[in-house]
Amino acid sequence: MEPEGSAPAPPIFRAVASSTRPLYQLLKAINFTNKVHIDITENGLRFAADHARVMQGVAHWSKSLFTTYTTNIPSGPAQDSTSAEDSEKEDEPLPPTFQISLPALLETLQIFGAADAAARQAKADADPYRSNLRNYRSDAFSNHTLGMSGTCSLSYAQEGEPFSIVLDESGVSTTCNLTTYVPETPDDIPFDIEDLSFKIITSARWLLDALTELAPTSPEKLTIAASKREPYLRLTSSGGPLGSSSVDFDKGRDLLETFSVRQRWVQTFKFDIIKSASEAMRIASKVSLRGDGQGVLSMQFMVEVEGSGPSFLDFRFVPYAVCEDEGEEDEEDEGEEGAEMET
Repeated sequence: MEPEGSAPAPPIFRAVASSTRPLYQLLKAINFTNKVHIDITENGLRFAADHARVMQGVAHWSKSLFTTYTTNIPSGPAQDSTSAEDSEKEDEPLPPTFQISLPALLETLQIFGAADAAARQAKADADPYRSNLRNYRSDAFSNHTLGMSGTCSLSYAQEGEPFSIVLDESGVSTTCNLTTYVPETPDDIPFDIEDLSFKIITSARWLLDALTELAPTSPEKLTIAASKREPYLRLTSSGGPLGSSSVDFDKGRDLLETFSVRQRWVQTFKFDIIKSASEAMRIASKVSLRGDGQGVLSMQFMVEVEGSGPSFLDFRFVPYAVCEDEGEEDEEDEGEEGAEMET
């Protein structure tokens, strides 16, 4: 307890935003789980969502999204140290972490722009092509969308306290206190940046369009192949009642901004988990596709937020275990290596 008459301790975190729209959109992109893990840092908030340890999505609220952003992160617990270096490490601030209900947080943020969201949804329902998320990206964070009066204040007082959101609009104040939970702190899905098999940067629109083309066959699996020779990047759907289909990407810079393949990479994923990143594809301008030697797929999306610079969404996907098709893929790899040696 604090001594009587003493000033209350400053909150661990407090920030004010002029609009919740970009905050809502970034979080909606990882809306595939009930609880989200939050890390508060001096540079922003990190939201991590995990699905059965085969899919992970991370959204970043950088401090540039807020008009004011302050933190008072407590130092680590003081303990006996065997060296000065250990003592310095223990004195470093420990980022506050907790879990929160993601649906509740999204609903709270949506209160601020409820009228705008309703109008946008009505327009999408009236236009099936637009509602299919294929033709609605560039104005996601435009001034027209963000030009709503009012402020949104977010705060986290102390460990174990609720995550508080105060929405002030046209003289009406709405306060929402969201329950925080002890974090389970799941480890990130491992991705070896030092063992990249390929890296491709392209427009997020092309990736979304490719998934849209493959979806009508109701596939269960999606195979992604990256190669030094044609087809350079191929997405193949399979396992559905209507057969299989594929989409090939050419190597031209107008389609693939960056193309780097160290060795042929082929992995199969559950189609629905890749499809879960559709919202990120819709609002992003670019996507970086990377695959490591263990078969893990990384998708990093760059989202342009007007007036705040780019924000990023990171996804990682674990592939199916290697099955009987491995032999066929190995033969293809040998053929490709032979062709490269001949040249």
